[in-house]
Amino acid sequence: MSIHAIKSVGLGMAEEVADRMGSEVHDRIYPAGQGGVVRNSNNAGGTEGGMTNGEPLRIRATMKPLSTLGRPLQSVNLQTGEPVVALRERSDVCAVPAAAVVGEAMALLALMNPFLEKFGGDSIEEIRAHVNASPASPCR
Repeated sequence: MSIHAIKSVGLGMAEEVADRMGSEVHDRIYPAGQGGVVRNSNNAGGTEGGMTNGEPLRIRATMKPLSTLGRPLQSVNLQTGEPVVALRERSDVCAVPAAAVVGEAMALLALMNPFLEKFGGDSIEEIRAHVNASPASPCR
């Protein structure tokens, strides 16, 4: 994935796991009724070993600050080498809401690639038929 201004992407606790003990990171499995299991945490962000594990998928991204500021910094004119004050070119103060929409769309595109490799077709009707014909389909 490539999204302008996004400097890192992680799942669950992401880079925070480097500062924790293993016992603080694991998503323990507890017994639930009728032979089922439950987890009380989702530190892995819904993935284990590169596959989703049934927990909600949590993707975290870090974004660089806006490159232009309300109070411009000192800069340099690249043609003359003289000091100048940078221009104030934008009026938005936070790009995070827009980046969240773009990030959700990019995550969907990335998740749809393996889905379409398995169930792809030339039309939505053909894809639906492939999904319904799969033995593991939740639609059956």
